[in-house]
Amino acid sequence: MTASHLVIPDLAGKAVLITGASTGIGAALAKAFAAQGAMVGLHYNSSVDSARQLAAEITAAGGRVALIRADANQSSEMGRAVEETVAEFGRLDGLINNAGGMVARLPYAEMTDAHYDAVMDLNGRSVLAASAAAIPHLRAAGGGFIINTTSIAARNGASNGAGIYGSSKAFVANVTRGMAKELIAYGIRVNAVAPGVITTPFHERYSTSAQLEAALTTIPQGRLGVPEDCVGTYLFLASAALSGYIIGQEIEVNGGQLMP
Repeated sequence: MTASHLVIPDLAGKAVLITGASTGIGAALAKAFAAQGAMVGLHYNSSVDSARQLAAEITAAGGRVALIRADANQSSEMGRAVEETVAEFGRLDGLINNAGGMVARLPYAEMTDAHYDAVMDLNGRSVLAASAAAIPHLRAAGGGFIINTTSIAARNGASNGAGIYGSSKAFVANVTRGMAKELIAYGIRVNAVAPGVITTPFHERYSTSAQLEAALTTIPQGRLGVPEDCVGTYLFLASAALSGYIIGQEIEVNGGQLMP
């Protein structure tokens, strides 16, 4: 039985915004939360066709989903994404900050201000903006959850031009801990998931087959991950019944590649 087939009663009827949900891990999460009976705000930007197809699949399966288009690089856009989700469902119970990307592989020696800004806006500022907009609605709902997507690169010092990406994810990991301390007073649980090498459009865009083969040799489980490998961890952290006393943690999902 896969994680998506487990029944988690306290997720049914919850309104959840998932950013970066049109492909990869986000798409797997959108399907999984909808299957639990949650109402899903499916955020996307450039992947229009993928988002529409995924929304159609969720609807056909009996789920409730709202397509939310917004540019994750713009704080005002992420705030609007939160407000549109609330307008659609009448409430917000959870936020999954999953939108992100490498932008490009660029060695530190070639770093530019423009590249730094692009990476940090996409991976860092988007989390701050969406969370700030979500907090009043989560408080109004009597509490809820925020789950941030970090990366194995946040801990192991990303290489091959991925350094600033890894640093941006380390920023998100520390933001997770700070937010967790501030927001638990309002019943809002904040945690993070750090995926390892997961075969998604991310790696299709930024990693060569040789780089993926090299990564594979470092994974004790002997295979690269798939988006569905991550789903159970997010469902677990979203459920107060299962993880109500877990606060400010970063759970690694990487096949044993990194054991901090």
